[in-house]
Amino acid sequence: MLGASVALRLSDAGHRVTLFEAADSLGGLAAAWSVGPVVWDRFYHVTLLSDSHTRSLLSRLGLEDEMEWVVTRTGSHFGGELHDLSGPREYLSYPVLSLSDKVRLAYTILRGSRIKDWRALEMQRVEPWLRSLSGDRVFENFWLPLLEAKLGKAYNDTSAAFIWATIQRLYAARNAGLKEERFGYVPGGYARILSQLGESLRDNGVEIRLASPVERIDEGPIVHSGSGAESFDHVVATVPAPLVPQMVPSLTTQEKDALDSISYQGVVCASVLTKAPLAGFYLTYLHDPAPFTAVVEMSAFVDPAEFGSHTLVYLPKYCAPDDPLFDEPDDVVRDRFLPALSAIYPSFDPSDVIAFEVARARNVFAVPTVGYSEKAPPFSTSLPGVHLITSAQIINGTLNVNETLQLADRGVHHVAASLNGVPA
Repeated sequence: MLGASVALRLSDAGHRVTLFEAADSLGGLAAAWSVGPVVWDRFYHVTLLSDSHTRSLLSRLGLEDEMEWVVTRTGSHFGGELHDLSGPREYLSYPVLSLSDKVRLAYTILRGSRIKDWRALEMQRVEPWLRSLSGDRVFENFWLPLLEAKLGKAYNDTSAAFIWATIQRLYAARNAGLKEERFGYVPGGYARILSQLGESLRDNGVEIRLASPVERIDEGPIVHSGSGAESFDHVVATVPAPLVPQMVPSLTTQEKDALDSISYQGVVCASVLTKAPLAGFYLTYLHDPAPFTAVVEMSAFVDPAEFGSHTLVYLPKYCAPDDPLFDEPDDVVRDRFLPALSAIYPSFDPSDVIAFEVARARNVFAVPTVGYSEKAPPFSTSLPGVHLITSAQIINGTLNVNETLQLADRGVHHVAASLNGVPA
């Protein structure tokens, strides 16, 4: 999505662009695939009302007017029971936290939403910041399970700006405070969005090379792929930071060491198509131990007609890129995930499962460690004409589509400055 959106912006500005895509279709982490008879997103995605960059792209593609906006429900699994956390009334009756705990948690969220300058937070570790605002009980019972689920042990090195960015995005999706959320989707999912994006790229004259992984970028700049070696005036690499040193071997040792020092989190995400709904929560936070991070019941948000009137559920597990889970066969993942899903939802029957598919991505987002903005790689490299627009340049977030498109805008603005005087 990053490379395709960068290509769209450059071609909109009149430049001749060639887009190299390693996969056989556009989209990367946003790509669609088949789960049994259903074609939907490979990983789960949602658009918030506040996602201005995503909505701008959808408008550019003629799709924003087709958006379906839905009020969603949120759940929590704690102490072996499901709890509703969808609104103020449910929040106040949440039995896991005392009234004083709830007040401190609400204060933490409100405080995070009011902070405009995140730079001071970036120099603080997330744990002591949350403990100081929410208290020890709220941290242990609420925040810690969520941090460990998303970041593993890397949460120890994560800055408070990470939680700030999460609060900012979700808080902006509500009218105020803890009011209801409205999430949006395009009928047909990202398969529809990417189809329109591909058409717009081709209309702009972009040459799209699918199933064409870039093997190497040399000085010149020269791009080596399965098609051979080709010279370009400028090259923009949009791959995750850990892949750059091998792809661009002529970078300086200092550049390579800086890129290698960036820690990423990956995800193993199971898509489960089943006959019956679960509990009607779009997102269920898991505070009890489970082999996956959360439960995303997509058909509680998207019209089930999109899924043949079945239920589509995502079971993501965020983990380090070297986690053994990435190498486990799908049937092993299935045998581990489905019994855990049954433990959370006693009404769930594994025999109702129509399809079970596992998607894997080792480099999803860079862990925003303390002082990360000083560590994020620059857009320019030491090689003339070779630029870098990578997810590692998202300072505080966890790589949603809106952040990706915002990064594309910033990166293209920088590249455009280098293109001054270069004929379109």
